Amino acid sequence: MSSTRRVAKPKIKAPRKHEAEVSPEETWNKLSKNIREIHNHNASKLSFEENYRYAYNMVLYKSGSMLYKGVCQLVTENVERLAEEELVPTFPSRGSGDPMQQSQEAELLLRALRRVWDDHTGNMSKLRDILKYMDRVYTKSNEVPEIWDAGLDLFLKCIIRPPIQDHVVSAVLTLIQIERDGYVISRSAVKEGVDVLLQLIVDQDGKTVYKRDLEPAILSASETFYKAEAQRLVSTCDAPEYLRRAEGRFESETSRTHHYLHSQTGPPLLKTLEEYLLTQNLAAVINLPNSGMDSMIDLDKVDDLNRLYRLFMRVATGPPALRRSLKDSVLRRGKDINQSSISTDVGEDVDADDEDTTTTGTKGRGKSKARAQATPQTLTLALKWVQDVLDLKDRFDRLWKQAFESNREIEGALNEAFEDFVNLNEKAPEFISLFIDENLKKGLKGKTDIEVDLVLDKTITVFRYITEKDAFERYYKNHLAKRLLFGRSVSDDAEHGMLAKLKVECGYQFTQKLEGMFNDIKISSETMQGYRQHLQNVLPPDLEISVTVMTSTFWPMSHSASTSVLPEILTDSCRSFEHYYLSRHSGRRLTWQPSLGNADVRVQFKARKHDLNVSTFALIILLLFEDVEEDGSLTCEEIKTTTLIPEQELQRHLQSLACAKYKILKKHPPGRDVNPEDSFSFNSSFTCPMQRIKISTVSAKVESTEERRETRDRIDEERQYQMEACIVRVMKDRKHMSHNDLINEVTRQLASRFQPNPQDIKKRIEMLIDREYLERCDDRKSYKYLA
Repeated sequence: MSSTRRVAKPKIKAPRKHEAEVSPEETWNKLSKNIREIHNHNASKLSFEENYRYAYNMVLYKSGSMLYKGVCQLVTENVERLAEEELVPTFPSRGSGDPMQQSQEAELLLRALRRVWDDHTGNMSKLRDILKYMDRVYTKSNEVPEIWDAGLDLFLKCIIRPPIQDHVVSAVLTLIQIERDGYVISRSAVKEGVDVLLQLIVDQDGKTVYKRDLEPAILSASETFYKAEAQRLVSTCDAPEYLRRAEGRFESETSRTHHYLHSQTGPPLLKTLEEYLLTQNLAAVINLPNSGMDSMIDLDKVDDLNRLYRLFMRVATGPPALRRSLKDSVLRRGKDINQSSISTDVGEDVDADDEDTTTTGTKGRGKSKARAQATPQTLTLALKWVQDVLDLKDRFDRLWKQAFESNREIEGALNEAFEDFVNLNEKAPEFISLFIDENLKKGLKGKTDIEVDLVLDKTITVFRYITEKDAFERYYKNHLAKRLLFGRSVSDDAEHGMLAKLKVECGYQFTQKLEGMFNDIKISSETMQGYRQHLQNVLPPDLEISVTVMTSTFWPMSHSASTSVLPEILTDSCRSFEHYYLSRHSGRRLTWQPSLGNADVRVQFKARKHDLNVSTFALIILLLFEDVEEDGSLTCEEIKTTTLIPEQELQRHLQSLACAKYKILKKHPPGRDVNPEDSFSFNSSFTCPMQRIKISTVSAKVESTEERRETRDRIDEERQYQMEACIVRVMKDRKHMSHNDLINEVTRQLASRFQPNPQDIKKRIEMLIDREYLERCDDRKSYKYLA
């Protein structure tokens, strides 16, 4: 018999019953007691897990509101207690005027604020940990701030309120003012207070209590302080001291912002300083008598000028004011230089390289008087003017680099000022050419080639400033011609180097004729070699000559054929050379220019023979006395009639022979001026320790008023041709142009040589219309080129 086993069914256990429901009131009582212990700094005796469970249960059993409001109430009570116990007792007293006591009281308040803040945030940090479940569940669903944020709001409400708020702001302002007055404060105390205000946000945009309350108060107090400070400094300090104090204020405010204020306060705070210390007092400081910028430049105060530059560059109106003042300073100094170069007398000098020559301006008769007046006053002033301009340029260039930090805008202002005052001197082109001429002569003041080149480089800088470069070209041609003809150049390399500098500045056209003059000298040397070889095959003339053949279009001399009567011995030599030269060059015509020549002649005096180097005209005069008896004489009129030398040239050469240092002739009566009735005799008793003597010719180095007027007329005439050529060149290219466009284009193209007057250009246009180069269009405002 079989049996069946019965399977047992599993038993289902009833769910475990929950513990008795938690009482919110009882839980809150326990939790609130522990929170008070936290506020009393007894958190170490409490259980984090227990307090967390209390808060968790209250939220879980729908008592989150009781929990949230209760915690806020406890926090409020604690913060108010801290305010009464910690902050109110540290309120500063109002009666003390001692800065140190005020500083200590303000520091106590700010440190107390920081202690309260640290206490509060420490407590809130612990509460945030045990109320995390409430923050995660209750605050989000009920749209209330988390407990940390609620704690900050409660701190704002209970602490950052009158009178505490006012005392805190006042304490910070007091400490800043005390530090500005030169006392030492506890910056850490200020920083502690400021940090509290920076962490308290007052609105949804993130604005802090610092930004809302403290920063406006700081800026307002700073504005009041620096407004009075600027007035005090201007009235009590000289310019360098004012700048030092102002710079010190900028540095101290920057340091203050860095150490205990917020970085965002820096820019508006510095703007306040810039407004009152700089913008409103720029003109007053820079123009202070006996200490302003001019005085600083005079005394070479580079550091003070650099400080002025740095401060002025901080404000928008600073750079223009600085450039304007620098320009005015340069102009004033330049006008002084121009004034010192003015001379009413036209000085004369001798065409010589040594310093022992004399002039017609010498009033004494002795050798010492002649030496003392060797260089004419006007030539000295001309050279001094250029040197003074170079020295002034060097000074401001050095200041520009060291004090003004190579600022390009300031460089432009300085260049404008130099250009303005240089062109105020109508003699500037001539003076610059004279200066170059002196530096390119042999052995000038013992300068080496390198030193001369350095000076010429600086001179080119001044040359750039002159607008009438065509006037300079005319003077430079004259001076170069004399250097080449009389062999006075320091070296060919120096001359060509100067030409290269001028070509870089003004282009090939400017130096084309100057280079042609050098080419003539080179070709003349080759021609003379051929002539001397030619003389070896024929009967040579009695007198040996050396001839320079000058192309008339290259050289500035506009001499016509000489009317002077040459002695037979000179005439034979001239004819010999003419025959040789014309036999090799057909279609050319030679015109002799004895006024530009010189000669070596041996003269027998009673004591000894001397070799004299004289001009060709002086040689002609001396040869007349070969046929005069020992005690005989010739009148000025007789010499003029015999030689046909022009009167002005005759007077100059008679002065050189009879009135200068070496008196080869005797003048009757003695004196420095030559009159038609004067007579001259050979000075056979002349003595001199030197064998070879150079008799220098009296000549005007700086133009007289009449000569300058003639030069100006020639320059104006040349400008007319240049303007016409430029107009035709432009119109040939453009074919059709309006009047204004044509004026502007011609002015632009001619600016490298001179600044043409628009009225003069208009006159040249009219002349070209009359000569049918141009035609006026129907609109009467434009022109057409006629091919």
